[in-house]
Formats: sequence, structure tokens, C-alpha cells
Amino acid sequence: MSLAASPAAPLQIDEQLARVAQSGLASRPKTLPPWLFYDEAGSELFEQITELPEYYLTRTERSIFERHASEMVRLAAGGSRLRFTELGAGSAEKTHVLMKAALALQNQLVFEAVDVSATALLVAQARIEREIPGVHAALLEMDYTNGFELEACDRGERRLVLYIGSSIGNFEPEESARILHKVRRQLDPGDGLLLGVDLVKDKSALQAAYDDAAGVTAAFNKNMLVRMNRELAADFDLDRFLHRALWNNTMSRMEMHLESCVDQCVRFAALDWEVEFAAGESIHTENSYKYRPGDAEAMLAAEGFACAGTWTDERGWFEVVLGQASSR
Repeated sequence: MSLAASPAAPLQIDEQLARVAQSGLASRPKTLPPWLFYDEAGSELFEQITELPEYYLTRTERSIFERHASEMVRLAAGGSRLRFTELGAGSAEKTHVLMKAALALQNQLVFEAVDVSATALLVAQARIEREIPGVHAALLEMDYTNGFELEACDRGERRLVLYIGSSIGNFEPEESARILHKVRRQLDPGDGLLLGVDLVKDKSALQAAYDDAAGVTAAFNKNMLVRMNRELAADFDLDRFLHRALWNNTMSRMEMHLESCVDQCVRFAALDWEVEFAAGESIHTENSYKYRPGDAEAMLAAEGFACAGTWTDERGWFEVVLGQASSR
């Protein structure tokens, strides 16, 4: 007697993923949004990137926090108790420095971690609760770029939104302004926004940060293709695409692309759809805008924040700005 093989479970299609894949790959030039990086594997790869010797952003921003966190939280608190809300929290490793500075002023701290990756949130919560007694981590699995709602602070409490890591640089200037506007709408006068931005610097340092020798950033970029293979039954051959990191001086941004090595056709079985690539044609997967001194303060002022403080590192490579919500 033989047993028939059980039929494979039907693929559950993420409609948003299917929509952006088809619209982005049918456009000219081809594009995909950077949120596609951050499935479980992508989040883990990004954490590896932050530890690479070429990737100066994380350790440079952390060094600013290590020197100035006490001043930052004191100014943000203004004599009140603080609540932290971090957008795109990831593992929240850099935030530990700020948490400890806040706990020097108050016994307990509510930390609202906002991220699209449930895995990253759980890792952050476990680490925080293990390493920093006194912090209560509230996990908010959501896409802050599409609008979000936060619960009101308790009486006598101020909210400090953390938008660090130069995450704002991944968005076009118009979208960056919209995100800051959405944040401002949910804040009361006196609440704060701590914004971290990467500054323009030597091209060689920028390109090395986005095209490391170990190939971790290349794997992170190609993870978009892995994800579409898994979730949309696509048949991307990763060896037929190259990771490209380019400095666009006119736009003041680093760009990441996936370049097709050959003429090829990629089929999406789950969508009954296919897309053609010419040799040398690329998918534009990410921008990372770099700013000049004063740009971050101007962005905040345009959305109703008064600059309460600006800090940078010794080389002037990275900047952290505290904006406080003005009265409407």
C-alpha cells in the first residue's frame, strides 16, 4: 500500500508585498521600497552591518550618546518624567545609553518600541529587561511610515520620540517631512523628538559603509530577492544580480541597487506574472540621504519643533538634534 503525498499548503500571499513588487518592477527605472529588507533574516543582517568596521554610523552615533545622553534627557524632561518612543527600534542597542541616563533622573521608564519586525522587537525586549531593570518595554509592531497612533502619556509625563540612526535619510525629502508632521501631530507642547542624521563626508568613507569587504551589505540588499522567492514564489537567481552602492553627489545621497548581470526573465508563480531584465538594468532599492550642518534643525522647525540642542562627534560625521514641540 502506498501513501499519496499530502498536497502542499497554498502560499499565503501578502497583498501589500505583491502590489509593491508588481508596481515597482514594472516601472522605469525599476524600484523596490526599503521596508522589504526587514523580514527576520534582513533584520539579523542589518544588526551584523552595524558591527562592521566600515559602517561608522552606529558607533559614531553611539559615541555622541555616550558623551551627551545626560544632557539630552535632562533637556527633554524639563523637570518632568520621560517616556521614550523609538521609531524603527530594531534591537534598540544604542537606546540603552539613553535609557540609563533617563533612569538616573527617574526610577522607572516606559519604552515604546515601534518596528515592523516582531523578531527584532522581541530581541530588544528580552535584552532590555535583562540588562536594564526599571525599564518597561511596550512592543508596537507597526509601520510608522503609514501613520500610527500612540496612547496618551500619563499625567506629569513627557514623551521623547527617538528617531535615530539616520533612518530619516532613507526617505525622499517630501516623505521625511510627512513623517515628521505625523509625529508632531501626536505630541503635546514640550514633548521632544531626538533626531539622528548622517552628515556629508568623504565619498570613499560613504561607499565603504554601503559596500563592505565581507559582503554583508550585499547579502542584505539581495535579501529582497530571497524574500520575493519565498513569499511570492519568484525564481530570482541571486548569482545573476550584483550589489551596487553609488554616491549621488547631486542628490546628496548614497544609493543601493541590484544590477542584472545578464538579459533574463524572472517569473512570479504566485502572481502568474513575469518581468524582463536587460543586462546592466538595475532595481533601485534604497536611498540614504546625507545632510549638512543646519539641515536637521531646518527640517524640524518646518514641522513645529524648536531646536533645544545639537550634538556632533569630533570628526563632524554625524549629528543628533533635540527638537521640542512648540505650542500650536
